[in-house]
Amino acid sequence: MSNPYIELVKAHDALLQKHDAPLFTTLDGLAIATKQAQAAAPVAMVFAPHPDDECIIGALPLRLAREDGYRVINVAVTLGSNMPRQPERLAELDRACQVLGFELQETIPGGLMAVNPTTRNSDPAAWAEKVDVIAGLIEQYQPTICVVPNDNDGHAAHIGTHYLLLDALAKLGHACFVVQSEFWRAMATPNALIETNITDTADLIAALACHVGEVQRNPYHLRLTSWMADNVRRGAEVVGGAGVAAPTFSFGTIYRIDRFDGKALQDNGQKYILSAEQRIGSLFK
Repeated sequence: MSNPYIELVKAHDALLQKHDAPLFTTLDGLAIATKQAQAAAPVAMVFAPHPDDECIIGALPLRLAREDGYRVINVAVTLGSNMPRQPERLAELDRACQVLGFELQETIPGGLMAVNPTTRNSDPAAWAEKVDVIAGLIEQYQPTICVVPNDNDGHAAHIGTHYLLLDALAKLGHACFVVQSEFWRAMATPNALIETNITDTADLIAALACHVGEVQRNPYHLRLTSWMADNVRRGAEVVGGAGVAAPTFSFGTIYRIDRFDGKALQDNGQKYILSAEQRIGSLFK
């Protein structure tokens, strides 16, 4: 008897080896988000350690924009450490943000450098300058929600960006929701699994395919659905509880949602598994 799963594996392999999948060096042929949030709309700020993170962790802010009219500001904390490629990465990021309907906000020309725990611990003057840049953007936009990597995300710039945001919020005493994301390392205590529907998931991949120089060396745009599917597997247990029935949706992203009270993160004791049929804005009341 042949293995009944061989065709499933072959089909999945064919998708992951789809070398003719388009990459986008221009916006020609791409659907561009045209709906603009009102100036008075609530603001969600995404603090992206690198160009492309706004796509990988963008499920929740994308839903906020599309379902609840949020104005999403993507803060390009860095433009990567390869200085000759920074202008190109900024152009790629601009295209990706246009696809998703996110506004693009630079920190300083060329992006911040050395955003990592070593700088925070060993060079307080340099770190304070970076905190001031982020604090200035928070003062400008007055976000209701900030999205940022968690404090153990397996990459120095991701961890540095986490502390950069929290230090800036504390400096200002700014109260808001803080949504922590994961990518390079799983969070120990996530509390939210957020579904994306087929359209939103495809748009995140198309935006990711605008980061041509990055996905040419590592085609993680083709693997985003695999990661999201595994998030549903893991999120069912770590968010929903061990042994509970898994949600039936295919694609999800794992987060941790807390309130920042102006001084520190506060655990509200809640857990959320949110399908595409449920309004995401209900989590931020």
